[in-house]
Amino acid sequence: MTEPKLRILIIGAHPDDADIKAGGTAAKWCQAGHEVKLVSLTNGQAGHHLMPGPALAERRRAEAQAAAAIIGATYQVGSWPDGFLDDRLDYRLSVIRLIREFRPDLVITHRTSDYHPDHRFTGLLVQDASYLVTVPAICPETPPLVASPVILYFWDNFQKPCRFEPHIVVDIGPEFDRLVAMLDCHRSQFYEWLPYNGGYAAEVPPEPGARRAWLGERLRRRIRPLADRYREPLLRTYGPEQGRRVEYVEAFEVSEYGAPLDPAARARLFPFLPAAAPSGGIQRKEWVDVPEE
Repeated sequence: MTEPKLRILIIGAHPDDADIKAGGTAAKWCQAGHEVKLVSLTNGQAGHHLMPGPALAERRRAEAQAAAAIIGATYQVGSWPDGFLDDRLDYRLSVIRLIREFRPDLVITHRTSDYHPDHRFTGLLVQDASYLVTVPAICPETPPLVASPVILYFWDNFQKPCRFEPHIVVDIGPEFDRLVAMLDCHRSQFYEWLPYNGGYAAEVPPEPGARRAWLGERLRRRIRPLADRYREPLLRTYGPEQGRRVEYVEAFEVSEYGAPLDPAARARLFPFLPAAAPSGGIQRKEWVDVPEE
């Protein structure tokens, strides 16, 4: 019996966030025939030093869609202004509708511990929608979900108020070149704005082939340390022999606000990972009644 297609929704704040945090794993799902939708909640119009505004927003939309086409995914870029995301009610309702309309098996987004306010509020908006997607009286024009999907968070380096926990670690070595190809589409970011903002614009080669090779090497330096940082979960996931060889990974933390990631859910949502030993999985905390004092 053929397994049904998975529906994977990856929600970032800006038009390159979903790619750089989960593009390799997204490529695995697409290659296996599953449906992947990448999302940017903002239009990215503030992410440039020379051309901010509507022209940049249109450019970034085109770059995002080109990146998604590399792996056979789709990319939805929103109209909310870059740098102004917050937790207002109409944003929450829009995220509820977004999740309901796509009806995902899995949602991946930012943690609420992050340097960028747009990242933090993206995570918060998904968190706030996680239960309300099942409530028929909220956004009644869009049919509710029967249950919340599993929700994961992108990896990050932030330590306070709580640090990232690597519940799922994926070897993306075989997908590394396609990930670089995706990021190469975001030229306004990786060859213009980020080098300017980071003070290394003079390093960017002018010729496209050399530029892409330069980007690939920068990405290698950025993510290669993650494999050593998460070597223990890699060994548990892939076994000692393969786990020691992994060089490039993407890692995800399970949100307690979504459905539980038990072994059956893990096997269904991550069919490209080796079978996990039964351990009860990562469960969502349930509501408990606290006696009044």
